[in-house]
Amino acid sequence: MREFKETIKKYKLIQGGDAILVAVSGGPDSLALLLQLYNLKSKLGLTLHIAHMDHGLRKDSACDALFVEQWARRLGIPVTVARLNPEIKKRNGSLEELCRQARMDFLIRTAKKIKADKIALGHNLDDQAETILMRLLRGTGLSGLSGISAKRNIQNMIFIRPLLETSRKEIESFLKRKGVKPRIDSTNKEEVFFRNRIRHHLIPLLKKKYNKNITEILANLAESISYDYEYLDQVARNKAKGDNLWLNLRKIKQLHPAILRLKIRQSIASIQGDTRRIGFQHIKELEDLLDNRPMGSIVDLPKGISVSKTRNTLRFYRR
Repeated sequence: MREFKETIKKYKLIQGGDAILVAVSGGPDSLALLLQLYNLKSKLGLTLHIAHMDHGLRKDSACDALFVEQWARRLGIPVTVARLNPEIKKRNGSLEELCRQARMDFLIRTAKKIKADKIALGHNLDDQAETILMRLLRGTGLSGLSGISAKRNIQNMIFIRPLLETSRKEIESFLKRKGVKPRIDSTNKEEVFFRNRIRHHLIPLLKKKYNKNITEILANLAESISYDYEYLDQVARNKAKGDNLWLNLRKIKQLHPAILRLKIRQSIASIQGDTRRIGFQHIKELEDLLDNRPMGSIVDLPKGISVSKTRNTLRFYRR
């Protein structure tokens, strides 16, 4: 897979001597990722450690864990396996989102425990295209359209995605040439999940009726927008410098609307770590708070965050 090494070089994803925690589900993408990193292990002096979370959502999910452990023994790589707490299924909210967050917490916790420099994930080119369409249909801005990042810092841990510019078809061909049979997650065909409907219906329709290269086009769009967004985000950070939780009203009213919105998103992210669940209407409501509502007004946002308008500032805090 030529794109694998090119992506690593392009985004400077891996340095010699890196300790990398590899998230392995047992599926095609993560297994190909593991094998490719293993091929670089001696050449770059890498230290690898495998992490697997059993979500327990399928009857045969325990077999996935055994499969990953077998590969760990075969390659001589240490492995950490965890099982999702069943109580999480009783919480309010999207089960898909709850599982995603639990997995993220597990990966970060494990990486810090073993003192890993980076966490490697197996997202590929097709995942990128699906993500762009999902966000577009749900409603998003530049941040959402910038797609999945090849390299991102989350909670002081660097996440890398070396397969992000490699297609699903190429990954499957690679495994077939190696004679490797991965585990197949049956839930990937269940149309109750939004991504699966995008994958199995919308993208094939777009390829057949509109543009056979739609996957590459969407991935290229994400790359272009990510550069634009990165630049604007840096401009916003340099404007109205100071405490992100206390924005000076006079200064931020002078900002261009695009920069103002980014500044607001940065303030929210400084509290919750990201801007998930913050939609267009939330930003519009905060703009209305800034321009039209009287001093003392408050806007409540998701995840327990509130914003109040004082005489001279917009204050962001947990309620």
